[in-house]
Amino acid sequence: MEYIKSSDTPVGKREIARQFKLKGQEKIALKALLKDMAEEGMIDGKRTAYHRMGGVPKVTVLRVVEIDEGEAVAIPETWDPESGQAPPRLRVQEPKGKGKRAYPALRKGDRILARTEEAGKGWLAHVMRKLPDRAESIMGVVEIDKSGKGWLAPTDKSQRQSLPIADIGGAESGQLVLAEPAGKSPRSGVKVTEVLGDPLAPKSFSLIAIHKYEIPHVFGSEVLEEAQTSAKLPLSQESREDLTHLPIVAIDPADARDHDDAIWAEPDTDPQNKGGWKALVAIADVSFYVRPGMKIDREARKRGNSVYFPDRVVPMLPEVLSADVCSLGEGEDRAAMACHLTITADGRVTSFRFTRAIVRIHEVIAYEDAQKRIDEGEAAANLTNLWGCWKALETARNDREPLDLDLPERRVVLDEQGRIAEIAVRERLDAHRVVEDFMIAANVAAAKALEAKAAPVVYRVHETPSREKLVSLRDYLKTLDKQLSLGQVITPSLFNRMLKDVSDDAEKALIMEQVLRTQMQAYYGPRNAGHFGLSLGSYAHFTSPIRRYADLLVHRALVDAYKLEQPKPQSNAIPDGSGLSDRDRESLDRVTEAISRAERRAMEAERDTIDRYVAAWLSARVGEVFDTRVTGVQKFGLFATILGLGGDGLVPVSVLGDERFNYDEKAQVLVGQSTGTTYRSGDRMKLRLAEANPLSGALKFEPPEFAGSIEPRGGRLEGKKKRPMHKGKPVRHDKAGKHMVGKRGRPGNIRHQGRKK
Repeated sequence: MEYIKSSDTPVGKREIARQFKLKGQEKIALKALLKDMAEEGMIDGKRTAYHRMGGVPKVTVLRVVEIDEGEAVAIPETWDPESGQAPPRLRVQEPKGKGKRAYPALRKGDRILARTEEAGKGWLAHVMRKLPDRAESIMGVVEIDKSGKGWLAPTDKSQRQSLPIADIGGAESGQLVLAEPAGKSPRSGVKVTEVLGDPLAPKSFSLIAIHKYEIPHVFGSEVLEEAQTSAKLPLSQESREDLTHLPIVAIDPADARDHDDAIWAEPDTDPQNKGGWKALVAIADVSFYVRPGMKIDREARKRGNSVYFPDRVVPMLPEVLSADVCSLGEGEDRAAMACHLTITADGRVTSFRFTRAIVRIHEVIAYEDAQKRIDEGEAAANLTNLWGCWKALETARNDREPLDLDLPERRVVLDEQGRIAEIAVRERLDAHRVVEDFMIAANVAAAKALEAKAAPVVYRVHETPSREKLVSLRDYLKTLDKQLSLGQVITPSLFNRMLKDVSDDAEKALIMEQVLRTQMQAYYGPRNAGHFGLSLGSYAHFTSPIRRYADLLVHRALVDAYKLEQPKPQSNAIPDGSGLSDRDRESLDRVTEAISRAERRAMEAERDTIDRYVAAWLSARVGEVFDTRVTGVQKFGLFATILGLGGDGLVPVSVLGDERFNYDEKAQVLVGQSTGTTYRSGDRMKLRLAEANPLSGALKFEPPEFAGSIEPRGGRLEGKKKRPMHKGKPVRHDKAGKHMVGKRGRPGNIRHQGRKK
């Protein structure tokens, strides 16, 4: 029993015999002994991997049943109900550190293969890998064909085939629904469980993403009531620094839903800092209103961050806090965490201090308006000073040479009815850079301030590219007759110089794409590994506590480290302390992993939604020819994006010509066997938009000369004649009338007029 319990690997009869050096008749006795132990309920009755009854196998399949404050909880996928015991709940421990996890954030319903162990009075599960999902809930649109049969067209672009509907459940053609498998076999089809409405109605695209990624989007009544109580907390004039006299401004997008940050600067009058600046970054003091132990705090931790869609925001905090009391609105006295900075003429921050303050925002200005005032010479002194201080910060930024990749951002503009008015690439202004560099300076100061007190820090970590990725980049650059030495220190400036030396725009775009793929994904963690992209040794997120839980944790750590606690609230409903809880201090690893997962979930949901809006916008332009750039090459085809608009789509290899194409993985190119025609990332091509599916966000392109090669998905609806297929390839005839398979004219092994051809 002790051996079975303590073994790190699954234990079967063979392993037990080997451990105790049993032979011959002793093995027969062992078999009888194990049978007796199973009958007595000491161990389970399996022959291949025994474990203590009431426990779980050392390696087994688990199903995630709950995300508890960011930590996944799972139970065994198979459990004998006749055991009389409830299935054990295992706390899931996910891999940590560089390059450890190769799967998306775990969600409720996910299946994992895990190594298990008992820890104290509970069980831990160490993820080995994530297993394919078992379709439990499918979102799609009902389609009725000419015969009256129902089909479900999934909204997930990875699901290419429509599914037969066995039970339509009162849904009508064209409605967005939830469905689940009607039986164990795929042939059983699906049954509709819930009707969601018009899939192309305003706000449907974000609802699809909210469902797909299981994003919490409804606040419970208790959370809302607590937020109302918290919002009424009075600000203490005596215990806060009064900064209401300063002309602080908030520069934000014109459609901003909340205002986390505001900035101010003026020339430093200290002769020791000639040409230098005094600056202030004021951040919403969310930690004053949202305290450890509150229901609002538990809900915020679960959400991890706000999620921004073109038509709505799913906030981390209830609206009374996020859009009102915490938001730094114009002309209102607001609680703020103030970061005071002393900056030299060459942009170095020589000192900083943090206080809790009361601020009154002088003006909220849109980026475009602030830029216009500067450009036209109509800016007031406060804006002029901000630009002057920024020039110093920009000098320091250029000296440290952060990674400089020109990555366009798509912007979806909706009209008053929620319909798409415009999709364009967001213009990058100096006004954006001004705010960005002030925020970076405050974030660095927050990290260093906590390090100075040996306090817990939630770092924003962006690690140096892994050797594996650098080797792939080196091999790729060799195909372009360029060198990358892995013996040198890899810095952002190395990549910047590499791009600067490329004069051809197409080649530069190609290399930039590969450099981007070489980068590691940023994450939150309690151990510092620097920020490679920004070329910074210490970096934390301090400037957006309304929408990021990581920033709220940094604020709480500053409250503790610099003794910034406020007087005890008069309300018994509000906890006393606004610093870090003991639980957070002890489990920062777990908390930061959870909020990193929530961030990745939000990014995927936002990207999916933009893709759907772009596909809806382009659905009226199917058949048009666009200027595109190839962004990726795979053996099955190309990925291309429309220049100036975005919108990524697939160009299947089957429409690239009547020849075979070979895929060179190192060079990431497709080369035609007969003509030598080569396709690579960065190439500019004129492509015809063949399909735009707003439900899945999928686009498909084809060369103009092969117009009509791609049959739009959903041809079933009007009873269109489908192209005959064989083993997933289109069937065509040669001049003699014989069946041929595929565009390359290979003879098909199919039956023709009763005979095998």
